[in-house]
Amino acid sequence: MTPPRRGISLTPMETRRDVIVRAAELADRLGYELFVVPEGWGLDSTLVLTEIALQTERIQLMSGILSVWSRTPGAIAMNAATLSEISDGRYILGLGASTKALVEGFHGIEFAQPAKQLGATTKAVRRILQGERSEVPDDLDARALKLGQAPQPELQIYIAAMGPRAVTVAAEQADGWFPYYVARDRFASWVPELQAVRESAGDLDQPLTVIAGPNVCVNANEADGRQTAANNLAWYLCAMGDVYAKSVSAQGYAAEVDMVLQANPKPSPSHGEIPAAAQILLDQLAVYGTPEKVRAELLPWDDVVDINVLGIAPGIPWPDMEAILHAGAPG
Repeated sequence: MTPPRRGISLTPMETRRDVIVRAAELADRLGYELFVVPEGWGLDSTLVLTEIALQTERIQLMSGILSVWSRTPGAIAMNAATLSEISDGRYILGLGASTKALVEGFHGIEFAQPAKQLGATTKAVRRILQGERSEVPDDLDARALKLGQAPQPELQIYIAAMGPRAVTVAAEQADGWFPYYVARDRFASWVPELQAVRESAGDLDQPLTVIAGPNVCVNANEADGRQTAANNLAWYLCAMGDVYAKSVSAQGYAAEVDMVLQANPKPSPSHGEIPAAAQILLDQLAVYGTPEKVRAELLPWDDVVDINVLGIAPGIPWPDMEAILHAGAPG
């Protein structure tokens, strides 16, 4: 029997660099295929991934994600090509449009036409990685330059997308799709739709690789495990702008999302309420409980995505993180 393809993904709120590196080293030893390091307003993911690359041997490493507003296409291409060289080709570039709250509140850039920005940046980065010249605006009297190191035409680009326009960009331009907080049962209908969009675009030969999975918490006390999962879900729905609330609502859970919003008038990353009437959100977006229960409930996710990426809530003690890694290990 072929082992499931599994990965690990953290959140931008996880800023304990030593813990991140330690988790990556353990994931490498346990046979996980992919380790995803996010970037928001804390750690620079490319620097953390460099440290991880030097301390691991086989696991693929991904920026999950780099905002298309935070660096120029040239800078993104340089980062990606350099990380690919350092990691002996194990690096995957993850790109995304981010959120209005982060783009405007941290980078000071107007969040206008995010899907257009995502598509244009993805095309520009891929062109530079293929060894072509960068694009220079017509109003600049400058000579377009190429990447000053060996091209990386095989370097894969994954896109984190949730809105309809951004998801279409992922289907048409990316090697992989990395959504966050998409209900498990939604993939059965959504993935074939995206593959059809990809085939009609005709720009890429391989099917779209889908990496996604539930937030996972291992705890012998199921109520405590549920609370950890609830904390993370409530924070994303209530405090990370409206992008996640809109996305989950559009998947058919508008009433449940509204319950969560009403139950968390002052969101906190350390405590969140998911009312019992909204339990289906945790059933579809999280897995928690004993190691045996977690292992069993990860199996349906293996059937609907290409790589089942286990999400880990920020700030949990190392023994809890270690337990998640062992429970979800593909072997």
